[in-house]
Amino acid sequence: MTGIAAPLQKMPRSVLFMCGMNAIRSPMAEALARAALPKGTYVASAGVRHGERDPFVDVVLEEIGLTLGRHQPRTLDELEDDYFDIIVTLAPEAHHVALELTRSMAVDVVYWPTPDPTVATGTREQIVAAYRAVRDHLAALIASRLVAEERRKGA
Repeated sequence: MTGIAAPLQKMPRSVLFMCGMNAIRSPMAEALARAALPKGTYVASAGVRHGERDPFVDVVLEEIGLTLGRHQPRTLDELEDDYFDIIVTLAPEAHHVALELTRSMAVDVVYWPTPDPTVATGTREQIVAAYRAVRDHLAALIASRLVAEERRKGA
């Protein structure tokens, strides 16, 4: 199945989040998913190309008690594992690459369109607000599309 996904039918054991440079959206999603999903779930993130760690991600994650730890942006080639139950893409470029890579693999690729907060301008507070909006958007998607099904099963 590809495309924009509804809640999954079964809880994934491994999830990869992909974006352009693994600097903002995908590492933020990784941190949020690690906090929300069961402890045994393998969660990773990667980018299509190399990027630099973005300090605003640390700011907005710290606000909710999360951290990226020692995370450094990495590309798909730098991943330790290459099998995932689901690949969640957060940018069009990442989605196209994921579809090409998984053409002969049994893996779900879903696209969660997520804005790029680096386009925000204005004061520091206005820029941080754009990052918060991305954080909250991703948290809501993770809760409704990855975690919700597990909670329904457990009820």
